[in-house]
Amino acid sequence: MTDPTRIPVIVGIGEINDRPALEAEGLDSAELMAAAARAADADAGGDWLGRCDWVAITPQISFRQLDVPSLLRGALGIAPKTMFEAPSADGDSPVRHLNDAANAIGSGEAEICLLLGGEAVRTAARRAAAAGGGGNLFQGSLNAASELRRRYGLITPSEIYPFYENACRAAWGQSLAEGQAESGEIWSLMSKIAADAEGAWLKQPRSAAEITEWSAENRPIAFPYSKLTVANSSVNQAAALIVTSLAKAWAAGFAEDRLVFVGAGASAHESDEPLARAEWTGTPSMDLVLDKVLALNGLAADDLDHVELYSCFPCVPKMARRRLGFGASRPLTVHGGLTFGGGPIGNYMMHAAAAMVRELRRGGEHGLLYGNGGHCSHNHAIVLSRRQPEDLVFPQDYRFQAEADAYRGPIPSLGDDYEGPVTIETYTVFYDRGGAPTHGVVLALSPVGTRVVARVDAEDTAGIAFLTDGRTEPVGRAARTEKIGDVLHLRAVPSRS
Repeated sequence: MTDPTRIPVIVGIGEINDRPALEAEGLDSAELMAAAARAADADAGGDWLGRCDWVAITPQISFRQLDVPSLLRGALGIAPKTMFEAPSADGDSPVRHLNDAANAIGSGEAEICLLLGGEAVRTAARRAAAAGGGGNLFQGSLNAASELRRRYGLITPSEIYPFYENACRAAWGQSLAEGQAESGEIWSLMSKIAADAEGAWLKQPRSAAEITEWSAENRPIAFPYSKLTVANSSVNQAAALIVTSLAKAWAAGFAEDRLVFVGAGASAHESDEPLARAEWTGTPSMDLVLDKVLALNGLAADDLDHVELYSCFPCVPKMARRRLGFGASRPLTVHGGLTFGGGPIGNYMMHAAAAMVRELRRGGEHGLLYGNGGHCSHNHAIVLSRRQPEDLVFPQDYRFQAEADAYRGPIPSLGDDYEGPVTIETYTVFYDRGGAPTHGVVLALSPVGTRVVARVDAEDTAGIAFLTDGRTEPVGRAARTEKIGDVLHLRAVPSRS
């Protein structure tokens, strides 16, 4: 038997939703994290926090001025040997931290690990408004964006992920109505799961029609996504996990039916430049990670009793469920998804992990956590189980980047200088808060295979209609590009005949 001092288990979970009567008086991000840590400690039976020697923090962006590690040391009375924040608030960070904690336990580097994160976006926004100011949650993304992306308004995740949605729909042979119906079915089920999930932010079940039909309440964001299909970052949420060794859990008298074992994980990534993609119909790193995590744990997809497939936008769980061979009617979340469970920037998967532990304590053998970060860039998956994984020894090397790179096809060069005939590769249209289109952006391939980015002005009503009305599929159609000033425009939209 593997040394029980080197077998990682989760013993504590904590989740916090802060809804003060006056939102500006809510907890800040560090205070939320401290509250979640205390909740995890209580769930584990108490007396764990003061002994934790390894702490991993998912960074927060709602209160950028805070020195979160220092605040947590003081608030929790902890003095860990190791304490760090991830370099950025990516959605895969909590899963990676869980894998790192398992490695720290397995190597003997740590005995008790605390993983936590939280965001108080709602409170931060209200305080900024009260002070007569504002802020840009994605200022970091703006600062990192190339001049080309700035020129066409391709900065935030909501401006990138629709490229996957529209390209995938065409590749899967779906009409616009069929693609939207799939999104509605998956998201409606997520809303129903959130209604019963202990840590979820929104508890109102929604029908597929409510989710896909645009309205004043469900305004369009970036075609074909609307408010009820994108991550809801306007939340005050935090979550925490306590990971230790099986030996420590036994010594504390931890009940066997509450133990959840950490299995093997896998990670790989695409380029951090969101337009540097070999294709828009999937991601090699996602496919590889999902394949690897099952193989490393000796499982088939049908062996999974519970799954959490990252759901910042519908294209991600749609791609992942197809790789796993799941139907659209299968639940793809245990927490409720980033729209309804809540989307606290990079920390959603900590809530998902807490919800997964809760589900496994109730029943089932295996649960899959799949986290996605950046602009469909970073992927990390891990399995949690009710029984000790066989033949698995920690630490394990979870990085499979070389295989993902070998699996990936060539990435076309990108620019906006080419004028002439093109084939539309994918596209989206952006909308203002009143639901009116501001402009469209098309990615297209030239005859020699280079990728070009082009704009469709809102005044080009025929062009906007061609991209959005569903009468014909724009992907794969021929068009032309023309440079006007510094901006490349899509012209000569094909007839519908």
